Amino acid sequence: MKGKKTISSIVIYLLISLLGLVMLYPLIWMIFAALKPSKEVLSSPSLFPSEFRFDNFPAGWKLVRPYTFDKFFINTFVLVITCVICSLIISLFVGYAFARVNFRFKTFWYSVLFLTIMLPATATLVSKYVIFSKIGWLNTYLPFIIPAALGVGNGGGFFIYLVAQFIRGIPKELDEAAKIDGCSALGIILRIIFPLCKPSLFSVAIFSFMWNWDDFQNQLIYLTKVDLYTVALAMRTTIDATGADNWGAVMAMALCSVLPAIVMFFCMQKYFVDGVSTSGLKG
Repeated sequence: MKGKKTISSIVIYLLISLLGLVMLYPLIWMIFAALKPSKEVLSSPSLFPSEFRFDNFPAGWKLVRPYTFDKFFINTFVLVITCVICSLIISLFVGYAFARVNFRFKTFWYSVLFLTIMLPATATLVSKYVIFSKIGWLNTYLPFIIPAALGVGNGGGFFIYLVAQFIRGIPKELDEAAKIDGCSALGIILRIIFPLCKPSLFSVAIFSFMWNWDDFQNQLIYLTKVDLYTVALAMRTTIDATGADNWGAVMAMALCSVLPAIVMFFCMQKYFVDGVSTSGLKG
């Protein structure tokens, strides 16, 4: 019996490893493509380069002249981190309201929240563009930051729902005990709910960071000044301008552009799993 279980475990691990290798192959190919001479990126069937060209990285860093990619990375981090902070704040407070506070039309507004989750983003794309254009928000980061602060940005409804469900798993007796001790509603949120909600808030931070980092469509529509470009828009510029003869440098920058999201996920994956699977009693 032990021998059969061992064989079964080996077969399962081999299948999982094979599936993982298939899923990771595009990333593996990108890593080696970033180290290939430009002429081999699209022409050579071999995964490994004939020679390792580490100079693709400094060359790619200067592809969008007169700017370098540090400008675009700074722009992206400013935009994304601001949106993440706004998403965390609105998710915590609105999620607490839906989970703990009784107010008129609560069921109706909770239904509206679900509608915002199910509504495709492309359905409101034109109307949002017209509104932002008339109030002068084009070529600024406000079309990203303000919706995130109001809970209607990328994943806003989902974030509120996630935190609200997590708060509902926290015993109400903790709130009542805090009220007896003279704690206000704001104090309860900051001193009781916030520490216990950290796993769900880490999940919100991961999702918000990755979705805003990868949000090419909205950035393409609202940002036209190169000075405000994010990494995603800068990558499109490199392909349009120099992709035909400098693919090695383009792939090097493509690899750099995905690294922050990968590092973010692997550094916080423990908290992400906790946020999805644990109750509110685990901080």
